[in-house]
Amino acid sequence: MAKKKLKAVSSYAAKDIQVLEGLEAVRRRPGMYVGGTDIKALHHLVYEVVDNSIDEALAGACDHIDVIIHPDSSVTVEDNGRGIPVDIHPEQKKPALEIVMTMLHAGAKFGGGGYKVSGGLHGVGVSAVNALSEWCEVEVKREGKVHFQRFERGAPTGPVEVIGKAKKGETGTRTTFMYDRTIFKGDFDYRFETLVQRFREMSFVTRGVTLHLLDERDGREMTFYFEGGITSFIRYLNRNRQVLHPIVYVEKQLDGTGIEVALQYTDAFAESVYSFANTINTVDGGTHLTGMRAAITRTINDYARKSGLLKDSDPNFSGDDTREGLTAIVSIKHRDPQFESQTKVKLMNPEVQTQVQQVLNEAFGEFLAQNPRAAKAIVQKCLTSARARDAARKARDLVIRKSALESLTLPGKLADCSERDPNKCELYIVEGDSAGGSAKQGRDRHFQAILPLRGKILNTERARLDKILSNNEVKALISALGTGIGETFNLPGLRYGRVIIMTDADVDGSHIRTLLLTFFFRYMPQLIEEGHLYIAQPPLYRIHYKNKTHYAYTEADREKIMKELGVDGNKVALQRYKGLGEMNPIQLWETTMDPANRTLLQVTIEDAAAADRTFDMLMGAAVPPRRRFIQTHAHEVRNLDV
Repeated sequence: MAKKKLKAVSSYAAKDIQVLEGLEAVRRRPGMYVGGTDIKALHHLVYEVVDNSIDEALAGACDHIDVIIHPDSSVTVEDNGRGIPVDIHPEQKKPALEIVMTMLHAGAKFGGGGYKVSGGLHGVGVSAVNALSEWCEVEVKREGKVHFQRFERGAPTGPVEVIGKAKKGETGTRTTFMYDRTIFKGDFDYRFETLVQRFREMSFVTRGVTLHLLDERDGREMTFYFEGGITSFIRYLNRNRQVLHPIVYVEKQLDGTGIEVALQYTDAFAESVYSFANTINTVDGGTHLTGMRAAITRTINDYARKSGLLKDSDPNFSGDDTREGLTAIVSIKHRDPQFESQTKVKLMNPEVQTQVQQVLNEAFGEFLAQNPRAAKAIVQKCLTSARARDAARKARDLVIRKSALESLTLPGKLADCSERDPNKCELYIVEGDSAGGSAKQGRDRHFQAILPLRGKILNTERARLDKILSNNEVKALISALGTGIGETFNLPGLRYGRVIIMTDADVDGSHIRTLLLTFFFRYMPQLIEEGHLYIAQPPLYRIHYKNKTHYAYTEADREKIMKELGVDGNKVALQRYKGLGEMNPIQLWETTMDPANRTLLQVTIEDAAAADRTFDMLMGAAVPPRRRFIQTHAHEVRNLDV
């Protein structure tokens, strides 16, 4: 048998092994240190610097932090902490400031006496920011002097120098950096709203610290200061909801871990739960969140059994039963927290689960025993949830498609596509039969499916899952997607890589879009988190001039096109689209469905707390907050059809 000749491969010897020195590793692999090079990672640069100032606050050395976004998008973070040390390090023979800014895994948080508790753990944060910045300047007020050093792409441009005198007793650090546009290449910039939400959360879990944000690009600013801590956070989250009892709050030290939990039940159907470790929002949860949830379920079951509210024949409440309508926050302070990665989205310390569970079991059990009326209201809420969940399970069996190949379970109104690879398929959720007809005729049948919805779907913010699953439009939507819902949600079952909401550019269309977004946010958040949900942007105007047609998607687009054509409104055929049904199939394809020309807006959840509060305010039962929102933002509305 003839030997198979192997294909020549490139060299792999000792000379091919690369060692990245200093901060070059950060610049080559930014994803390992700040999570990537997208807009989320860009904001993470700011968080890393502010986290250092918050650590000073946790050490009792800082009570004021200023964050300024300058017109050129450089950012300054200044605090009145102790100031980064500037004396010469005994081993490295360099100023401590330079070491902190240029060396990975260098800092005062590895077990020395500098910090008892901190969010910075790896000595990577501020040096990574420096590495990913075009330039960075640091001023340190310490020992009566103002010290200064500048860096470009992580490298110092000169030594630490004294540039002035500090006022008596004045200390602190001022860091200004400009992110490197050769690394962060996207068409994005800092969002004031994103920073506001992050800093609000930081202030809630760091009592007594004033955090001031100023955006010099447009003059907006906001100051945060909360004495109430996480109980203030609970009140803030529940301010548009009907609460069932006073806030349950416990703060305790156990085996060196500081534990704070606040919780309150409301008349809502969704849970709003947030977790923090050393003031950092652990968006993926972790052991502290697991401990809190386990304690709540166990304590309610124990109380319900002892008080006779749960009969012997009744099964225990599940975690889902005890979390309906729950707003809760757990915040822990740990000397040596273990996070899943440098971006610190999940806490991993196993002992924290037991500690949180022990502290909350005792405190929550005591609250229920001392407040029987509140306890009964909570148990009744859980009982109702359990019955609804049982009904939902039965209803869900009627709408879940058992496999992607069983086309018999697909809704009759769905015009499916021929492509079988979900990653290449798109589902357009279209408002109304007329628009659905145009979309079906105009689409590319190979990879685009159309699901027309009749009228407005159920407001899922005000309904339990059993009622939601009895709604024909929602059932059709769930069947078409193929993922199931609730406990049986299975993302790999998704039949379409892109799920696109396509509604009219009017008030009714906006309402339908909001109803659909509410449904996805509450019951299929994984679709949003994994980047599958989009909003189509149909044109507002058709401009026809000299046998050529132009489409404008905004008022600004229309004005720009008219200016480029050099004509006024009297000399062109100008059509204002009030609905998708006004477009013929060819126009709908060219403007809204053709991948080469269309504009799709990807739906993201940058901050769950802000999204939760907004959906609750817009779609919940409380009218006054919604009225205030509409009155406040009415001046921002464009193209309102009455």
